[in-house]
Amino acid sequence: MFYKDIMVSFICLLLLVICVLVGVAFLTLLERKVLGYIQIRKGPNKVGFMGLPQPFSDAIKLFSKEQTFPLLSNYLMYYYSPVMSLFLSLLMWVVMPYLMGLFSFNLSMLFFLCVTSLGVYTLMIAGWSSNSSYSLLGGMRAVAQTISYEVSLSLIFMSFMIMVGSFSLMDFFKYQDYIWLIFLSLPLGFIWFVSSLAETNRTPFDFAEGESELVSGFNIEYSSGGFALIFLSEYSSILFMSMLFSVIFLGSNLNSLIFYFELVFISFMFIWVRGTLPRFRYDKLMYLAWKSFLPISLNYLFLYLGLKIFMYSLII
Repeated sequence: MFYKDIMVSFICLLLLVICVLVGVAFLTLLERKVLGYIQIRKGPNKVGFMGLPQPFSDAIKLFSKEQTFPLLSNYLMYYYSPVMSLFLSLLMWVVMPYLMGLFSFNLSMLFFLCVTSLGVYTLMIAGWSSNSSYSLLGGMRAVAQTISYEVSLSLIFMSFMIMVGSFSLMDFFKYQDYIWLIFLSLPLGFIWFVSSLAETNRTPFDFAEGESELVSGFNIEYSSGGFALIFLSEYSSILFMSMLFSVIFLGSNLNSLIFYFELVFISFMFIWVRGTLPRFRYDKLMYLAWKSFLPISLNYLFLYLGLKIFMYSLII
């Protein structure tokens, strides 16, 4: 019986990974279409019906291209960091609150924070092992940015952990039966969304890539399969952060169709921001994290802590 459970879990996990990768493929198509319409031009529309098979033809092209290795690179680290990056971004999906109880562990919040912290190393190693000044600068920027915004993400998580009284994302589903948390903490929702943009290296915080000054940043030396894996991990993280936003702030009933509409809408907002806003200045990015988001999220943390203590004192 135990082996059957393991087999069922493994098959479900495999299905999840396949569904996430297909979702990532069509998210890239959505992005190219939306950016096209924002810039008053057509997106991909030549391959098949309305360009729908375009992501798959791109994947075939990328994975069949010749893989190049810089002579002076640290070969093993250069080779494995994109693989590790994709692995970590897919590993985060096991914290999704499945109602069938596939991976329903009680410390999913802590697990998410641990995995996102590990994701920093893959960017840093990818930038360093390429042995290029541009990629090293991009990696250093990515590390500084990710560490800065993880602080505000962790504090927001702690605020809700105190409010809900649990480390499990499953309890957010039970907690939001009557009211979504976005109505109780709109500023935190906004900070979470902006921090998600910074965590996933998206515009206006795409300093790790910074095409205008770093010639594509930390991934400059990658081509074909390595580049495709970095690309997949970034878009998988975008989908995951959209899912997490839906779970924490907009109710998390995975049996409901509304949940998936919310997820697609938040992913669309990531693209919308990219098509609208110019890149931030680097010092302003750091000021935003440490001088704006940190004090606000800390104040909210103390507010929820005070409310919780006050409620307990009333009960006693």
